[in-house]
Amino acid sequence: MIYLRSFLFQLFFWLWSATMAILMLVTLALPRPVNRAAMRIWSRGVILGLRILAGVRVEVRGQVPTGPALVAAKHQSMFDVFSQFAILPDACFVMKKELLMVPLFGWHGLKARMIVVDRDGHSAALKKLVRDSVDRMKETRQVVIFPEGTRGKVGEPGDYKPGIAALYRELELPVTPLALNCGQHWLHKSLLVQPGVIVFEYLPPIPAGLKRGEFMRELQTRIDGATKALEDEGI
Repeated sequence: MIYLRSFLFQLFFWLWSATMAILMLVTLALPRPVNRAAMRIWSRGVILGLRILAGVRVEVRGQVPTGPALVAAKHQSMFDVFSQFAILPDACFVMKKELLMVPLFGWHGLKARMIVVDRDGHSAALKKLVRDSVDRMKETRQVVIFPEGTRGKVGEPGDYKPGIAALYRELELPVTPLALNCGQHWLHKSLLVQPGVIVFEYLPPIPAGLKRGEFMRELQTRIDGATKALEDEGI
C-alpha cells in the first residue's frame, strides 16, 4: 500500500507543481505579493496532497517568526524549502545560483526576490549575502538559511557553514533555529513517502551578541539536538 500511495502522491506533486509553475507565469508581470500568494497556494496544495494521498500530516510547533527575522533550518528534504511558503508570512530563502537555471523555478525565484549566492564566491559571496539580507529585512521578510548548505542524512550531525555566522554578526538580530524531521517521511533520493507526522519545530531564538564560536556551537547543539528528539519520537 505504501508504494501505491507514494506513487499517487508523487504523480500529484509533479502535476500540481508543473501546473502551478505555468499558471504563475502571469504573476511575473504583477506585484510580488501576487506571486507570494500563489506560492502559498502551491505549498498548501502539496501539504494537502501529503495528507490525503500519502498519509503524512504536517505539524508546526513553537513560535513562528513574524516580521523581519532570521531563521536557521535543518535541511533533510526539498520539502524543508517550499513548506515554509505556507507557514511563514513572507519567506525569503538563501539559494545557490545553480537553481536559477532550473526552468520556471529560477524565474519564480527571481520574482520572489530570493537571495541568490555563488557558493564559489567566497568573501564576495558572503558580502552579497549580508547586503541582500539587510535589503530583505527592510521588506519585513523572514530570511531562511540552511547552515549545512545541502541536504544531510537523517541521524547525522550537520556540517555547519560560516554564512549563518556572518549574517548573525552583521544583522545583529536573534536567530530562530528550526528543527524538523522531513527526511524520515519525504525520503531523499527516493520516491517513497513514509506515512506519519512531519514536524517543524521553531525553537526559542538565540539572542544577538554572542561571539562567533559560542553562537555556532549553540546553534548546532539546538538544531541537531531537537532534530534528534523529533526523530526519536518515531511519529
